[in-house]
Amino acid sequence: MRRGNQSSVSEFILLGLPIQPEQQGIFFTLFLAMYLTTVLGNLLIILLIRLDSRLHTPMYFFLCHLAFSDISLSSVTIPKMLSNMQTQHLSIPYEGCISQMYFFLLFEAVDNFLLAVMAYDRYVAICHPLHYMVIMREELCDLLVAGCLSCMSALLHTLPLSHLSFCANNTISHFFCDINELLKLSCSDTSLNELAIFTEGGVFTLLTLGTILGSYIRISFTVLKVPSMKKFCKVISTCGSHLFLVFLYYGTPATIYFFPSSNNSHVKDVIASVIFTEVTPMLNPFIYSLRNKDMKLALGILCRRVI
Repeated sequence: MRRGNQSSVSEFILLGLPIQPEQQGIFFTLFLAMYLTTVLGNLLIILLIRLDSRLHTPMYFFLCHLAFSDISLSSVTIPKMLSNMQTQHLSIPYEGCISQMYFFLLFEAVDNFLLAVMAYDRYVAICHPLHYMVIMREELCDLLVAGCLSCMSALLHTLPLSHLSFCANNTISHFFCDINELLKLSCSDTSLNELAIFTEGGVFTLLTLGTILGSYIRISFTVLKVPSMKKFCKVISTCGSHLFLVFLYYGTPATIYFFPSSNNSHVKDVIASVIFTEVTPMLNPFIYSLRNKDMKLALGILCRRVI
């Protein structure tokens, strides 16, 4: 990437979280603990699924990749934020900023596509239980995950942004290189970038959220055909964790990009970003493990092996 004629900015300054200097130590400890919980918890999910043959099903196959994506999403932004809080070295190179933005958008898209795929998996399991293993065969599962990982939406934003000029102001009022913050700093015409965000965001949301809503509407119709409290409880037990994750993943970006701005909109955006990049990935192991008897059984077997 040659940018010598495009920008005089060689680095950006990340202002980080809007907290007081005397509170830096407390927040550093808190976010470090949350990040370690995210990494260790999701690694534990991956380990359990890999080691226990009873968890070698499509549902846990997708969950394993979601855990990997959650680790990656947090690792793109949080270590740099922690480093800035500890060292007060707030700069990030131009190339590093663009790379951080690319991988953040990539794993954000992977997370959302995996949630859509998991919703489709639950639809097949509940609405077509007799044909589940035929429909959700290994080749289809591999193809769906490969499609999630090869998502091109990140490049759709990164390539046009890499050709923008950044002339004077290089201060980003955020703890990572957010695309909207970078567009604000550019002294070039950003209409193409804004069109890409609007178009891709609309198509992306319709595709993923439409798949999730469509799957659960069909599940609801199937359950209501033959009302049964036992069947209803089983569906809630099967789908409740996924629905809660969907609420967190889609509710947080909605807070960031679609709710009307206010006087404290910047603080609201930063808080919502922290929830999206650290809190939600940290909750994934607890949401899927504490109420899942298969995961708890696999964890008990692993503990007995270690002991």
